[in-house]
This record gives sequence, C-alpha cells and structure tokens, in this order.
Amino acid sequence: MKLNAKFIATVCLAIVAAALYSSCKKYDNPPPVYEEIKDLTASQRKVLVVSIDGLSGADLIKALPANMAKLQKNAKFSYNTLITASSTGGWVSMLTGTGFSKHKISNENFEREQDGSDNEHEDLVYFRNVLDYVTQYKSVTTALITPWKNLRDYVKNSDYAPVVNTDQAVQDSAASLLSKVNNLGTVFVNFKDVEYAGEDGGYTLSNDTYKNAIVQADTRVGKLLEALQTRKNYAGEDWLIIVTTNHGGSLSEPQNGFVIVYNPSFKEFELKKSGFNPVLFNTKTSRAVLDKDNGLYDAGETKSFSVQMDVKFNATPNGYSSFFSKSTNLSGQRITGWQWAYYPGGKWVVTVGGTLNGGQGKQEAASADAPGTTDWHTYTMTVNYVNSSTRNLVMYMDGKQQNSINISNRKSLSTAEAFRIGHREGDNDVVTPFYSANLAYFNTALSEETIQKTMGLTDITKHPNYGNLIGFWPMDEGTEGTFFNTAPGGYNMGLSGGYTWTNLNSFYAPGTKPEPITSVLSIPSTASDIAALTLYWMNIDILADFNYDGKPYLKNFEIEFLK
Repeated sequence: MKLNAKFIATVCLAIVAAALYSSCKKYDNPPPVYEEIKDLTASQRKVLVVSIDGLSGADLIKALPANMAKLQKNAKFSYNTLITASSTGGWVSMLTGTGFSKHKISNENFEREQDGSDNEHEDLVYFRNVLDYVTQYKSVTTALITPWKNLRDYVKNSDYAPVVNTDQAVQDSAASLLSKVNNLGTVFVNFKDVEYAGEDGGYTLSNDTYKNAIVQADTRVGKLLEALQTRKNYAGEDWLIIVTTNHGGSLSEPQNGFVIVYNPSFKEFELKKSGFNPVLFNTKTSRAVLDKDNGLYDAGETKSFSVQMDVKFNATPNGYSSFFSKSTNLSGQRITGWQWAYYPGGKWVVTVGGTLNGGQGKQEAASADAPGTTDWHTYTMTVNYVNSSTRNLVMYMDGKQQNSINISNRKSLSTAEAFRIGHREGDNDVVTPFYSANLAYFNTALSEETIQKTMGLTDITKHPNYGNLIGFWPMDEGTEGTFFNTAPGGYNMGLSGGYTWTNLNSFYAPGTKPEPITSVLSIPSTASDIAALTLYWMNIDILADFNYDGKPYLKNFEIEFLK
C-alpha cells in the first residue's frame, strides 16, 4: 500500500501529538517519506542494553573501534551524554528513568541520600526499575549480567542474574542466555574492565591498559551480537541494541558519556541539543534549589558579593511575584535574607532583611526601568561592605544602575533557607512565568565598570573577576533535573515541581553563546533515557506516575521503522 502525502502528514501529526503527551518537551517530526507500512505484530520487540562503565564519549569517539563504529551506521547516537552523579547514580538513572535530582542515589551502597528537601516525617521516594515494568506488562523474561555485586543486589527482580566476577564471565554468560533463552525480552549487560583500567592508570588514551580495555569491550559487544544472531527465533524478533555507559571518567573528574541506539532499520542521526533550551518556571512548585552549600552563598553581615542572572518574563504580574532568593518567606515586615521579585507596575524589586538576626525587617529597592515581557535582560545585584554603618546594595539592569540602598541596619542576612530560583510565597504573591539563564555568584562586589564591560559575555572564564566566581549555572542542559555548576567551586542545583524544558531555538539569553542550529530536533542525551527507550520499544506506555525524566525519543523517527 503506497501512502499519499495527505496520509503521511496525518501520521506525522499523530506522532507529534503522542510525543507531546508523553514528554514535557516538544520535538518536530522528521520530513515524511513514502514507505510501506509494516504489520507490527509480525515481529517480537526485544531490548539489549550494554553498559561499558567508565567510558567517556570523548574517548570513545577518538578510538571508535570496529563493532561500535558499525552499529553507529544504523543508530541514533551521542558522544555527549549528560554527566551523571557517579557510577552508581548513572546505573540508577538508566534503570529508573529518573535523574539524580529525583532518585538521589550516588553511593555504592545504592541507598538514597537525604538532604534538606526531604521531609523527615514523610516516606522517602523510591523508583521502580525498568525490568519490573517489563515483567508487569509483558510475558517475557529479563536478565541482568554484571560482575558488580551491589548492582545485582539492587536489581532484585531480574529472572536471570548469574553470579559472575569478570568481564569474560559476563560475556560468556550473556552470550549463553542470548543464544539459548527464547523468552528473553530485555537484557542488561555490564562490563567493568574499562572503569578498572581508568582507575588504575588514568582515564586517558595514553594509558595503554585503558585503551586496550576499550578495544576489548568492543570485541565483547561483537560476541553478543553474534550470539543474538544464533537465536532460534531471531528472524521473527526485532531487537533494539543500546550500547552506552553509566558514567564517563572518574568520580573526581567526570566526563560526558555516550549512547549508541541501534536497529537495522534506523538511519544514522546524532542526538544533541540544538538551539537554546532553558527551563520555563511557571508554577508555584517549579524551582531550582541548592540546599547544602556549606555556607558558600551565605550573605552574612560583613560580606561583599555579587549575583547576576539573565531573565525573561513572559507576563507582567498582577501581584507580587518572587523569582529568586536566599531568604525566609516574605510576610509583612518579617524577612531574613535577600529576594528578587517582579512587582505590579512591572518593576524589578530587591527585598532584604535581618529580622532573625537582630536586624531590622523589610527594606526594598525598585528598578528605575521596567523590564517588560519581550526581551531578555541581565540583572545584577552587588553588595559592598564598607564599614559597620555602610553596606551598599546596588541594582543594575543590562549594566545600567537602577537603584542603591544602604542595608547596614539589616545586620546579618544569614539564613538556613536554600539558594533558590523559582516562586516563593509571601504577601499577596502570584506566579509570573519566566525563563532564567547564566546565574553567576561572585564573592566580591563587582565594580560598575566591570559590570558594563562584561555585559553579554558568553565565556565566563574570560571574566576579569573569574577568580572570585564561586558559582556559575548556564541552565541550558535541556533535560533531566539538574542545573550543573561550571565554576571552579560551588554546587549543582536540583530542579523540582512543575518546571518545563523548552526549546527557544535562536532566542538566546545575553550570556549564552549561540550555537549553529543543525537540526529541527533538539534531543540532548541522558542516562535516564535508557529506561524510557526500553519501555517504548517494548510497547509499554510510560505513564505519568512513573515520573520519568528520560525521553522515548525514538518516537520522532517512527517513519523509519514503522513500515
């Protein structure tokens, strides 16, 4: 049956609608082509995931060995998969479809870490692993073959989990299962020698042991592919093969990972972020929080510091709309810390207070100019301690001074409250949707001249006060739930609530370096995608209560294999 253009357009619209339903990010579908439609009942879909632990995307692309190079020719691939929290955290993300900001597991004991966002009176949230969903919805068996005992203990529900201690034993056991067990539906295989070699002599191709381990891992992948082809029912099966890593490089120097998602029907396509992909904060619950800063961002009583962030508001508030703070709730005159807000009349307002520390309550300063809702603007707040009676807070918008106040009577602004982007409740508060990018925190008061000269600077390492930078968050990851800190010191921020990653294409914030938009699809790759892709290929719906961060991005390419 040949398809006409009208029918293909209808199919494409349906695919886009499905993608929008199951994901908070919109992807355009590839151009339609005239293809024969295949009966999906004719073959059994199955999944093989192979993790080469410790292998970074940068090292793999330099030394791309034969089997993985061959797979890439019919794969959706990335050599820039988002950094994971740790070796353990990467595996948990692959298995649960969630990023570290949700599962909060990074230690080798596979136990969730508690932090300031966990309520001690509430049960901790744990996420089911993907093999659990597979066996719930499909009449197939599953397998996990790993030499890592803690990982076997964490995944307790696989039908096959042979006790093996070496990569050779992993290869032999996996090949035997793949060739002999007809009812296998989903298989996870874990090779560790690359990680061991990196720990022993360095995660660098100049370390021959590490380089040889990569080549050997590729050979092992080839052996698994050969085992697949010997299966009794192989001709009637449709295997998705994913070769990836749980974590690139060492824990102290993590690197981006990689993924190769192969099926013989796929056309070669590099998965990457295209254009500008910030978060839209548009609900009372959407926020990015840094709970444990070990006092690094404590405003104190005598400290000088500067905070700068690019912001674009999507509406003018009809009430008081906070959007950035390290403060207690603003209620009446009671506040300790500092807070940024967008006020009725369209002015940017900074509020400070030291009520809990013996200082006076609320003191506010409003911008002279209204930012509006059309453009990005760069907001800068400097606090300069001069002496016990003079501590000046100065506001700038796009390098232009807006207001200046002496906040010395507020005494200490120290608070145990989290450093937070997103709405905070207060007096007559409302939510105003906004985007943010390029948050910078300096442990000094920047001069007006420096602020003006660095407006629109897209390489923060070139900032004249880079040595004073103790936090820098580009906020352009485009996926999962972490704003990564790229400054020499500082911490990551975790996202939560009803936030939405968006693709603004070429509408860049002032401090974001424009990149060529090479595709209509913006698909940043993450470890949490592995679970989502597995369920998608197994024809299992990803329900809202799965709480997945991972994306079943193969939906965008169905025209290639639904034929």
